[in-house]
Amino acid sequence: MSTGGSREFGAEAPFLRPVELAQDDTTDLPVFEQALAWLRENEGYQPDVVVQLRPTSSIRPRGMVDEAVRILLSHEDADCVRGVVPAGQNPHKMWRFESDDKPLKPLLEVEGISEPYNAPRQSLPPVYWQTGHIDAIRQSTIIKKHSLTGDVIYPWVIDPRYTVDIDTLSDWAKYEALVYSGLDMVMPDDKSKRPIPERIELLVMDFDGVLTDNRVWVNQDGVEAVAANRSDSYGLGLLRKAGIESLVISKEPNPVVAARCNKMKVPYLQGIEDKERTLQEYLAERGIDPAHVVFVGNDINDLPGFRVASWSVAVADALPQVIREADYVLSNPGGRGAVRELCDLILKSIQEK
Repeated sequence: MSTGGSREFGAEAPFLRPVELAQDDTTDLPVFEQALAWLRENEGYQPDVVVQLRPTSSIRPRGMVDEAVRILLSHEDADCVRGVVPAGQNPHKMWRFESDDKPLKPLLEVEGISEPYNAPRQSLPPVYWQTGHIDAIRQSTIIKKHSLTGDVIYPWVIDPRYTVDIDTLSDWAKYEALVYSGLDMVMPDDKSKRPIPERIELLVMDFDGVLTDNRVWVNQDGVEAVAANRSDSYGLGLLRKAGIESLVISKEPNPVVAARCNKMKVPYLQGIEDKERTLQEYLAERGIDPAHVVFVGNDINDLPGFRVASWSVAVADALPQVIREADYVLSNPGGRGAVRELCDLILKSIQEK
């Protein structure tokens, strides 16, 4: 976020860093030293603790800053607290490589284990990877030790679901959906996400872009065909066995909707312009409480249905506006296993109760 944008949200931005400290190869330490020097010289102020929140790891659980500072202040020997997550790869199984004509050398050794690279992972020491989520640093560590960590570093262990490292545009696209996936975090626009209902009676789905991949093939006679995923049908069958019914509400009048829904044994309402009113009437006729309804969609005409259901879900490739409004975002796109993923998620929630 720019300085101007930060000010709009109430953040203090009393100065900009000098140009020489805003280069591609600028390291963090001189930036923090300059900021502390400016505060001391211009405002006569020196903070006890400096917190660094790197923008490349921007998805953070609630309470992270307060907890990191608490850990720092509760340990007199601490120079800083650093956010870490369980490492995805174990360095005890890594090697040093010199050249093609020289043997590999183990990166690390483990006392008591002669060949850690051949040992099962469970017997190896747990390792953690530092992220950019948070560093809480004593001011004295920066000023007196000329370091952003010092020698005594305490951990703030982060749930690996929050692991984000944005370096490219593709990274941005990958992690944007995670923001709206239901993780407990500070949400954009202060939108709180509703949890999956304790009891689910009905799963409501759009057709195009949810049960299909939103593409359509048209032959010379105007006959349309769509692409669907067989695993979705199997997942809906598993829901039926668990006592959860399904319903398709689609704006599309084409007979392909009926053909696919009949194949899956799923009731359908098609050619529907007002999904909100249609769903309300359907629930009233069957005596189903909206608190027990899940709605999954992909386009803006699904948003009225989101307002009726107690839990709204978007497929991974839904429109950005739909992703923002959804309580949960699936990892699979429409027509490519999204509905099956949701079915498995619902069944898992039942088993965990």
